[in-house]
Amino acid sequence: MFQDNPLLAQLKQQIQENLPKKEGTIKATEKGFGFLEVDAKNSFFIPPPYMKKCMHGDKVVAIIRTEKEREVAEPQELVEQAVTRFIGRVKLFKGKLNVTPDHPQLKKLTLKAKTIKGLKSDDLKEGDWVVAQLIRHPLKGDNGFFAEITEKITDADDKIAPWWVTLAQNDLPNTEPEGLEQWDIKDDEALERVDLTEMPFVTIDGESTKDMDDALYVKKNDNGQFELTIAIADPTAYITPEDNMDKVARERGFTIYLPGRNIPMLPRDLADDLCSLIENEVRPAICCQVTVDADGVIGDDIRFFAANIKSHARLAYDHVSDWLETSSSDKWQPSDEIANVVRELSEFAQARATWRETHAVVFPDHPDYRFELSEDNDVVAIHADMRRTANRLVEESMITANICAGRALSKAFGYGVFNTHLGFKADKLKDVVDLVNQDKEEATYTAESLSTLEGFAALRRDLGALESSYLDNRIRKYQAYSEISNQPDAHFAMGLDVYATWTSPIRKYGDMVNHRLLKALILGNEPVQKPDDELGEELAIHRKHHKIAERTVGDWLYARTLENDPKAGTEFTAEIFDINRAGMRARLLENGAGVFIPNPLIVANKERIESNNETGTVAIDKEVVYRLGDTLKVVLSDVNQETRSLVAKPVEVFAETPVEAKSDAEEAQK
Repeated sequence: MFQDNPLLAQLKQQIQENLPKKEGTIKATEKGFGFLEVDAKNSFFIPPPYMKKCMHGDKVVAIIRTEKEREVAEPQELVEQAVTRFIGRVKLFKGKLNVTPDHPQLKKLTLKAKTIKGLKSDDLKEGDWVVAQLIRHPLKGDNGFFAEITEKITDADDKIAPWWVTLAQNDLPNTEPEGLEQWDIKDDEALERVDLTEMPFVTIDGESTKDMDDALYVKKNDNGQFELTIAIADPTAYITPEDNMDKVARERGFTIYLPGRNIPMLPRDLADDLCSLIENEVRPAICCQVTVDADGVIGDDIRFFAANIKSHARLAYDHVSDWLETSSSDKWQPSDEIANVVRELSEFAQARATWRETHAVVFPDHPDYRFELSEDNDVVAIHADMRRTANRLVEESMITANICAGRALSKAFGYGVFNTHLGFKADKLKDVVDLVNQDKEEATYTAESLSTLEGFAALRRDLGALESSYLDNRIRKYQAYSEISNQPDAHFAMGLDVYATWTSPIRKYGDMVNHRLLKALILGNEPVQKPDDELGEELAIHRKHHKIAERTVGDWLYARTLENDPKAGTEFTAEIFDINRAGMRARLLENGAGVFIPNPLIVANKERIESNNETGTVAIDKEVVYRLGDTLKVVLSDVNQETRSLVAKPVEVFAETPVEAKSDAEEAQK
């Protein structure tokens, strides 16, 4: 009787208009209620009935009213919809099609759904992975949520789901671009290629690598100087800026590297064959020659030129490392000529590494974790590969080549595709100065000095020399992000005044652009392509999505692989890399898995523990017991397959106080 009463409806509207309103973001919980987070300090409770009109992440305007002596928020207006396109799993309810989003805060939300034209709902089964669009929302005046399934990704039980689902989630391609029946060299006719096929170049890569894009040669002179020649594969010989393949490469940005597989930026017939510097095959290349003295100083005689080269030896990292480190290798016995090239490359690399350790910044060694998969996509093993002598040899060669390109492009054009890093965030500089000087009688570092490349690099070297990585970990959050810019600038994180990569054009679109600029430099012409203002931002977004995808697939595989370890009680060594008020995040050093260690698993009584994000410490009874960079022994307490998350607890638990023990005993008696 009262439901359709216009007077009551008008009265209700007037009351709502007079109630205060707040704009904020919805935070959902597993128990059905939620919160309207207005800012870092203010939030309002949202009862379960009101949560049915919104979902986690929505930005809304809500009215604030008092119910049962508590302020609550009722969402009224949708400002920004959190979910549009999403990945989900098919849920069949009484034969009707539904979909559940694959998101930690949305997994209990089941949405009614339909399929787009051309996709049959009968082809979808319970648990299948799909792409969907949210097309109706209650706060838009719709009667409930409704989704449209636009694509089936794969079956529910497909073991390759981690890769396909993650790629779809990040809107990334799952296959390489389609190649051509015939590739023709399209270079400027004036670009003369020097014949260097007799120069004994070597390639050093992983044993399974097919897209070999760099070859090296060095000759040590009697005066101790090294004459280094770096040859880089040249896909721009086959692809012009006007070609459709260039557009495809730009849209992809990079080759996608995921655990166990990669999706090339360029077609495999180009990346793995025509451009790959295969042993004993003549290939077009762009080369850089430069002199490096015995102290590792790069000379001013940088020269770029086009050439035809031939790799004289296809070498593998581990075999070369074994030979250099032990003077022998069971799997590789080089000829005298190749042995001499490798030996002198190693001497060159050591000279450059020593120079960088003294004048620039050298990153600490951390293992690369590699998943070994079976043909059925099961994880056979997880390998922790340390960077060895041969890896460092190639790394120093590539860094040298990229420094040379940065200098040459800056001087010739004043633009290019540069990797830049500007040190500390300007608004955090005072915090850094206070932190690094806190235990010193006199201030060693100043804001002025840390604003310079030299001062920043000196601090990084000083921190690297400390036994503990605690301080190093703390100041990292004050650093700016690295960027890709079309203007030359310093790279503080590397301690270098300029840096432009061109050594991986098969795998990076920005390197292809730099190749075209280097060719213009060689010819003395105007470049056929200039990096536009949008390129750096596009590449940064690609790089971000690729890193997210790599991490997501890794988390999925870790959850699969370590599923039985909580029951087995396997002990791991974990290194703490983040601390927040809820606990610690750490990396398992044996396999690289990320784990969360919540405060209640460190000590039961929450009053005793304080996890401080600002200081990067965990204190119990006001005494610091853990700091960033510390290692501890842990066991896994939970492996959640749905969220692909790992929870761990310390092997050494903190004892209860007598008061706690008494309280627990009293509680048990009750």
